[in-house]
Order: sequence, then C-alpha cells, then structure tokens
Amino acid sequence: MCKPTHAMMVGVLLSLSWAGTPVAAQTPADSVAIHEVVLDYVDGWWTGDAERMESALHPNLVKRNVFMHRETGRSMMNSSSKYEMVEYTRAGGGSQNPDMKGDVEVEILAIAGDIANVFAASDRYVDYLHLVRWNGKWVIVNVLWGSR
Repeated sequence: MCKPTHAMMVGVLLSLSWAGTPVAAQTPADSVAIHEVVLDYVDGWWTGDAERMESALHPNLVKRNVFMHRETGRSMMNSSSKYEMVEYTRAGGGSQNPDMKGDVEVEILAIAGDIANVFAASDRYVDYLHLVRWNGKWVIVNVLWGSR
C-alpha cells in the first residue's frame, strides 16, 4: 500500500471541492425561456413564421428523423439544418395544414447548467429537443422527431 503524498492529498481535496461547486442552477426564468423557445419552434412551424423559427434555432442545428425506405424496407435517416428549417417554414411550413397541429404539449425533462432536454408534441409530430444556452439565450441545437 502506498503512502499518500502531500500532492495527492491536495489533488483529492481540490477535486472534492470542484465536485461540490454548483453549476448554473435551473431557475424559473430558465424554464420560462426554454418553454418560449420551444413554442417559437413549434408555433413558428405551424404558422409559417420563419423569423420565429430562426430565433429558436442554434446555427449548427441538426434535425433528424428515421423512416422506412419503401423499396428496400431498411431504416433511413433524414436530417435538416437551421437554414433548411427556416426555408421550409418560410415556404409555409405547417400553415398549409393547421388542423394537424391540435394541442401542443411541452415538457422540460431536464436542465443541467447550460443544457436542457425537452419533449414537445402536437397532434401530428413528436419532438425530442436538446437546447443550449448560447450567448445568454436558450436555443435548440438538436431535434429527433417522428410522426404520430
């Protein structure tokens, strides 16, 4: 058995003190801001409001969904960027079928410092969203979605 050195003890004490240092805690303001960003994304889509959609998305957004290839029967994956989502929204988005929206459910699953995980659903779509506090504002960086 080795005898602890002074340097080892200092390292242990420092790591314990860092482990106890809280990160930016979840606040009611964070919850409200996250909820508003998710509604900008969802409602922006359903109303064709490209500015609202754009404000909700991180520049490096990746939005993905899995689908079955008709000919091969194999799983495939689509992905969209922020630019594509804004342009799809500008072209009308879900505003062409507003009756498919129905009620919107938004549930914040977790917030840890500057990241959050959110579930959002309309009558037509289910989205699992990752958000990040970016330059002081919550934005969506990843989306995994599917149809209901």
